[in-house]
Amino acid sequence: MTEPERVVVRVNGQDRGFDQAPTVAELLDEIGVRPEGVAVAVDRQVVPRSTFAERRVEHGQQVEVLRAVGGG
Repeated sequence: MTEPERVVVRVNGQDRGFDQAPTVAELLDEIGVRPEGVAVAVDRQVVPRSTFAERRVEHGQQVEVLRAVGGG
């Protein structure tokens, strides 16, 4: 029996493997980032925060997680 293929997603320039296509919320949890104060883009399309729990990231997609930084 062969092992199931992993879903590989590029997150901020680094490949990460998952057993199945994660939601944006699951991906953020996996990398230790809280959803508050971040913006997420999948293949250069911004994902609304209200859809993080439903929006799945598929094999080969590129994800950018951007943190808000305050300053003056």
